[in-house]
Amino acid sequence: MTNPIIQTIGCDLGDKWSTIYVLEQEGTGKRERIRTTPDAMGQYFRRPAAHVVLEVGTHSRWVASQLRELGHRVTVANPRRVQLISASNSKSDETDSELLARLGRADEKLLAPIEHRGRQAHADLEQLKARDILVRMRTTLTNHVRAVVKAFGGRLPKTTSEAFVKKTKALLPAELVPSLEAVYEAIKAIDEQVKRLDQGIERTASRYPDFKVVSQPHGVGTLTGLAFLLTVEDKTRFKKSRMVGAFFGLRPRRDQSGEVDKQLHITKAGDPFVRRLLVNCANFILGPFGKDSDLRQWGLAMAKRGGKNARRRAKVAVARKLAVLMHRLWVTGEDYAPLRQATPAAASA
Repeated sequence: MTNPIIQTIGCDLGDKWSTIYVLEQEGTGKRERIRTTPDAMGQYFRRPAAHVVLEVGTHSRWVASQLRELGHRVTVANPRRVQLISASNSKSDETDSELLARLGRADEKLLAPIEHRGRQAHADLEQLKARDILVRMRTTLTNHVRAVVKAFGGRLPKTTSEAFVKKTKALLPAELVPSLEAVYEAIKAIDEQVKRLDQGIERTASRYPDFKVVSQPHGVGTLTGLAFLLTVEDKTRFKKSRMVGAFFGLRPRRDQSGEVDKQLHITKAGDPFVRRLLVNCANFILGPFGKDSDLRQWGLAMAKRGGKNARRRAKVAVARKLAVLMHRLWVTGEDYAPLRQATPAAASA
């Protein structure tokens, strides 16, 4: 008895409702809508094993995990790489689910499948992102206070974010105290939560032996090192370390056709949080407090040429090289030697 050919099912995941397209072997299909909940998904997909194609999104992680547990083969499509989905003129839940099913039937490589990181790694990464959003909220609040005080003819002194409440609250004009008291209380509460998260992040980093290896370059702190590690997760996923730059969207786009070969802005693919951390590290490396290294020399040499945008391009280029360097250190486990080249020219070779 031959094994039956499995169905291909496209699933466009919505926040409350998901659209299902079941593609039969003869090419016909039917659509259904189900609730985007574990119970509804579990009930619907308790059926003979199928090839289920999802689009990556908020719910794709838990849905993919649940469907695999039910015995289905799951492909998670990357819409950035599938123009039929991301740039369709008739984009809708119905057409997306059918496109997913038909592309999955034709050749799943067309979907540029992605692999979700592990549940624990994802949870640990969310700890870093929680800190990041709190810090940004604190910055918004402190900027608001400074702007209000300026509007009343005053000016608060420069200070670190952590010391803002202590060093500026007593300097508020008396008439602003009633309106800004609540803002100061919010900033103080955020300070306490950030400190608590910092302690937790240090404990989390200690659970990953490779953290110290990737964090060796000067300017790479706990946040960047751990975020890099958790986002890549598997150091063997790249055949070459230079592929990491493209993974984080730090590789320039190319417009290549015939005799035309233009270098455009970076792709900005991948995780924007880690990309921003890498660019911040690059800014520090190139800044007045950056220690001498081949990477710093190479970046400063680039910043000196190319006009007014040279510094910005150098910062992105250093971020890309830093990502490659961190991955290379991770793969080899070697000690980082910041100065291996004799001159900036040699460093750029």
